[in-house]
Amino acid sequence: MTKLSVNINKIATLRNARGGNRPNLVEAAKDCERFGAQGITVHPRPDERHIRYRDVYDLQEVVTTEFNIEGNPTPGFMKLVKEIKPAQVTLVPDAPDAITSNAGWNTIKHKDFLTHTILELKAEGIRTSIFIDPEERLMEAAALVGTDRVELYTEAYASGYHQNREQAIAPYVKAALKAQELGLGLNAGHDLDLDNLHYLKGNLPGLLEVSIGHALICDALYLGLENTIQLYLRQLK
Repeated sequence: MTKLSVNINKIATLRNARGGNRPNLVEAAKDCERFGAQGITVHPRPDERHIRYRDVYDLQEVVTTEFNIEGNPTPGFMKLVKEIKPAQVTLVPDAPDAITSNAGWNTIKHKDFLTHTILELKAEGIRTSIFIDPEERLMEAAALVGTDRVELYTEAYASGYHQNREQAIAPYVKAALKAQELGLGLNAGHDLDLDNLHYLKGNLPGLLEVSIGHALICDALYLGLENTIQLYLRQLK
């Protein structure tokens, strides 16, 4: 079964809008797990505009499912994840001013940097994943840097889904098959929602995990958090 990891960045954004601790991020993470989520994802950025570094330490004390920390491996980020030792670190090439993740790694151009970074993380016993566009050549280079998994950047799939879902999914199927051939675990994330998730799940062989935040939290405003998580889990069956 494909696991659902709930990205709780948007809950932190809402908290930060007013200061204080409402909604309580730690309690929200515990509730997500209680409602069925099989993982919690956070993406701390240097400006701490949503997830704060302190949050990551607090969450580490309570998360009982898989804890996935995403981010650009700056020195500060690497110090954080080495201290926390989450189940998984997902490397994302975010610019500091990026509103949200908007590109995967060029695993060819950044081969040496990624190889060194992954060696550091593996020395700490941390599973690694690389955020990547669905291109076979990038997948082949990802295998060479030593990562355990790749996370397919699914924005293009989500954007094209309603126009032509067969065309939108095609490069992702090729990338998934290449990942299997290379022995890489496969994750996916970005702009996945209740409309497009089931079709993605049904067509990507070996899909281990999806990380979903923005759409899930938006749906929860209308449907409730517990009900929303259950609806997303049904799409993955």
